Amino acid sequence: MKFTVSSSDLQKALSKLSGVIPTRSSLPILENILFELKKNSLRIAATDLEVSISVLIDVKGSGDGSITVPAKRLLETVRSLADVQILFTADLASNKIKLLTETGEYTLIGEASADFPETTEFKGEDGILFDGGVLKRILSRTIFAVSNDELRPAMTGVLFEVGEKEIRAVSTDGHRLVRFTSRGITARKQQSNIIIPSKALNLIVRTAEETQTKMSMSQTHVQFSFGNTTLTSKLIQEKYPNYESVIPIDNEKTLTVHRDTVLNAVRRVALYSSSTTHQVRFTLKKGEVRIAAEDIDFGGEAREKISCSYEADEMEIGFNSTYIIDVLTHIDSEEVTFRLNRAERAAIVVPATQKENEELLMIVMPVRLNV
Repeated sequence: MKFTVSSSDLQKALSKLSGVIPTRSSLPILENILFELKKNSLRIAATDLEVSISVLIDVKGSGDGSITVPAKRLLETVRSLADVQILFTADLASNKIKLLTETGEYTLIGEASADFPETTEFKGEDGILFDGGVLKRILSRTIFAVSNDELRPAMTGVLFEVGEKEIRAVSTDGHRLVRFTSRGITARKQQSNIIIPSKALNLIVRTAEETQTKMSMSQTHVQFSFGNTTLTSKLIQEKYPNYESVIPIDNEKTLTVHRDTVLNAVRRVALYSSSTTHQVRFTLKKGEVRIAAEDIDFGGEAREKISCSYEADEMEIGFNSTYIIDVLTHIDSEEVTFRLNRAERAAIVVPATQKENEELLMIVMPVRLNV
């Protein structure tokens, strides 16, 4: 097995795989990367048994074959090379691998490709096409609110509700919730709901290119194809919570404010909040909102006043500053609107102006105010 490849091309492909390779595994072969050469096409693949990624690279090949290569050493070697040509040779009988450049020679010992876990042939239904960065935009608006609680597995992924002309993505960790609807895409005639693990989606955000992306689904897996890369992930086989039931329907008090102004004010004031609760207090009056925080343990406090559009009755409500900052950071409109009811009721946060073919809704749970 032998081929020649540019180190920069190989490094680019390997970097897409690095996020799925386990650093330590009870199955050591998973710490390797599979190389499969067919004429002038090299397929490299990695898996952790939950998520698999494969990339196709054009090479100058001679002698088809397959072998697995130690991932960490290969990645670090290729990453440290200048942009040079690499001659890759593998003796499939001894599993000895050599990387040759004009100035260096590197020897690794691989393992037989037969020991690498077989990736089941994916048989998906009705592929959905996303133009440009649409999929990345959906994911960037939702992943941050996914739960890390393994005792609630459904909430460790993003729910995709796929309809005929739109996709709705939902994530929540119990403290905040995001519902992002993208319309005008080529979806499916038959509706389906799937939960995709956040690890797979984070890899998509990191590796997907600004090209058309195809998403295909089966009963147990989802597959994303973009450019020369294919990512396949198991689905979370759990029932997602009834998120619609927690979206308030009677939040009639509206506060509209410049996003950057309120975001920066919360960031500054939060420096003086309790390191335990991170609580900030919003005091709303007509035409203004006061943001304050107090650290009782260490005696620090801060407050700011900013102009806003608010005409309802005066009220006070407390939030965890971390959650408010997260929500505001993931809204990209110039102004944001808070829809409120009472101090103990969840707040709805939306862009003051929604983008075309999009609808973004976020919910933040309040915290009990210190008296």
